[in-house]
This record gives sequence, structure tokens and C-alpha cells, in this order.
Amino acid sequence: MNTERSCWPSEDELNEIREVVSAMSSGTSPEQVRVVVSPYRICPLGAHIDHQGGIVSAMTINKGVLLGFVPSGDPQVILRSAQFRGEVRFSVDEVQYSRPIGKKDENRATDSQKVREDSNWGNFARGALYALQSRGNSIIQGITGYISGSEDFDRSGLSSSAAVGVAYLLALESANNLTFPPTVNIEYDRIIENEYLGLRNGILDQSAILLSSHGCLTCMNCKTKEHKLIHPSKLLKPYKILVAFSGLKDALTNNPGYNSRVAECQEAARFLLKASGNDNLEPLLCNVELEAYQMYKQCKLEPILAKRAEHFFSENTRVIKGFEAWASGNIEEFGRLISASGLSSIQNYECGCEPLIQLYEILLRAPGVFGARFSGAGFRGCCVAFVDANFAAEASSFIKEEYLKAQPKLATQINQHSLVIICEADHSARLI
Repeated sequence: MNTERSCWPSEDELNEIREVVSAMSSGTSPEQVRVVVSPYRICPLGAHIDHQGGIVSAMTINKGVLLGFVPSGDPQVILRSAQFRGEVRFSVDEVQYSRPIGKKDENRATDSQKVREDSNWGNFARGALYALQSRGNSIIQGITGYISGSEDFDRSGLSSSAAVGVAYLLALESANNLTFPPTVNIEYDRIIENEYLGLRNGILDQSAILLSSHGCLTCMNCKTKEHKLIHPSKLLKPYKILVAFSGLKDALTNNPGYNSRVAECQEAARFLLKASGNDNLEPLLCNVELEAYQMYKQCKLEPILAKRAEHFFSENTRVIKGFEAWASGNIEEFGRLISASGLSSIQNYECGCEPLIQLYEILLRAPGVFGARFSGAGFRGCCVAFVDANFAAEASSFIKEEYLKAQPKLATQINQHSLVIICEADHSARLI
């Protein structure tokens, strides 16, 4: 069982961030710089059912986003990034809109918003301001900050967008002497992603980042918003978490496949609810009784909608069984459920692409791996696996070698050191 405390971020990482922010803000010493630690999350079980009110599992890993900042003393927000070019500048007394500023929106952008940016990376900070403003919070002070994400994890499918959004929320709140419980910030980050960025996802990512505890599985009922921590059994074998990158990157907001799958799930729910006389309920699959699904799935549902519904109901069952396996220390059964989740994501949810499916299959063959599946949206990005701690290094080498054979062009685009990352469980987002 993993009981050791996280060693991330290291003192060197923290000192580097503090030095950069100190240089950006004249008269500020490194000791005055505050740092938000916002970890990435994995979802061992509960793939693609959060937006339908399903039950999901999650935990954070010891990689993520670091945001060093100091309150600016005025309304100005000044941001730089380790990953993106340019400097973002805007004022907290500007009204933010529910669409990100882009080329078609320049008539709505103020002069301070027309800055040099790479891929509009500043929209997450503006989205955080929008979320806070939209719920009536008084934000009068900006921040001067520097943000950095863990190596090769950006847009990889480990909720880097949610980690960034949470980081900006915690920084702006700290600068303005605001304190909210995690459940409120879960809602604020949902506003960033759903309302501001236009992504139709659920609340799994934010919940995992803000609620997790080291070594525990976070159980989140996305219908009731209730959550609890599932502590590992003392019988649980020592494990590591492998993150293997496909070399493909794609932001969810640019991928029509994600939103179309959500719409198909809702269409399936709408039909099943009407067929069972419950069409007064919101068209989410969590509102469909299992008996109604089983009664109408064969002859009534269109094939595509039947697949989406099958994934939801089977995945919900796997999550419940997974919590039981974790609590009893049966990591082998836990791994089998993860792999079955991955297979259903391919066959029933129909996400993935050839390189990602190949990577998934390689992980299943790697020595010591208990189970594996796609991470995040599953259209691009990476796969995650739970592996016996004694075999983590051997499994990592095996995956690198086999993926290089299967996808030489993609594999060589990734730093070989970063093609497979060995991770551990971590804590929730926090301010240092």
C-alpha cells in the first residue's frame, strides 16, 4: 500500500517558480511568492459516465500544474507560462463573456485583451475570473503569476485543463481573501469549462483534483454530487501508476467526437425515459432505471444509442465492483475491471484511434500490469495502468520498445524519457 507522502513538488521546482515570479514583480522577494499545487487526476473506473450522472472513481497523481503568484496590488492580471509564448494581460474589473476571446470575437475584446498569446492559453485565467464574477464575488485585485505544467502532460487526457482552471481559481481567491469549500470550487471550475469554454463535460475532473486524499479512491456520485473516500486495504499490494503517451494531442474543445458522444447518451436517455413513462425527467442515463434499459435495449434503441447506453450501465457496475476490490485489497480484480472499462470504451463508446488502441493493448501485455485503459476523453492523449511496484521499471521499458515498433513516427516525436512516466498517488489541490 502506498502510504508515503508525495515528494511533488520538489523544493527545486518551488524555488524556480518563486524566482521567476519574483523577477516579474519588482520589489517582491521569492519568500513572498505563493504557489498553487494543482495535481492531474486519473480515473481508474467511471469512463465517460460523469456527464450522465454516473458513479465514478478518481485519484490524483504526483504530476500537475504549479502556479506561482503574488497579489498585484491593483486590478491587473499579468501571466507568463513555461509552456506557451507571450504574456497575458487583462484587468479584473473588465467584464468577461461566456465565450473565449478568439479571432471572431475581436470586436468584443478590449485593448488589454489583445495580447500576444499561443493558442489562447490565457482563456483559463479569464474563465476563472468569469466564474467568480458570475456568482457575485467581488474581485478587485489581480495577480502576477507564472504557470508551469508537468512534462508532456499538457492536453494528454489527464484533466490538465481542469487542473489549470482550479489553479487560477485558488490564486484569484487567495489574492482577494476569499475562501470556499472544495464543493464550491468544483462548481466554479465547471462554469469555466461548460459555460466559458463550451465543453460539455461533467464534474469528475474538478472533483478529483479538489477532493482526493493520498492513496484513496475518490468516489463521486455525479447525480447527487455526494462524494466519499475509499481507503485502501492494508492487503493491497504496492503499486505504481504508469502513464503512457501516444504522441497524439487534441484539446477536447476542438474535438467534435466528445460532444457528439454526450449528445448520443442524452438521446438514448430521452428515448428510454419516454418508453418507460418517465419523460418528465432530465434526459440523463442516470435517470433511467436499469430494468427499463434491459427491457427496451434490444428492439427499441438504435444501434449506436444502444452501445452508448450499454457502456453507461456496464461501467457504473464496474465502478461499484472496483470500490469493493480496492477496499478489500484485491488489486488484481481491480485491474481486470479497469481493462474491461477500456474495452467497453473502444467497443461501446467507440472512442480511441489506432495508435491509442495499440498502446492500450501493449499495456495489457506489459509485465506486472494489473489493468489499463485510455485516460481522459480517449480520442487522443494517453493510457494509464496500475502496475505491481516491483515491475514498474520493467513494464516501462517493455511499453517503450513495443510502442516504438507499432508507431515509430509517433514514438520518436516523444522524448523517450517521457514516453512512459511512473507516477504515484498524490493529494488534492492546495496552496503553499
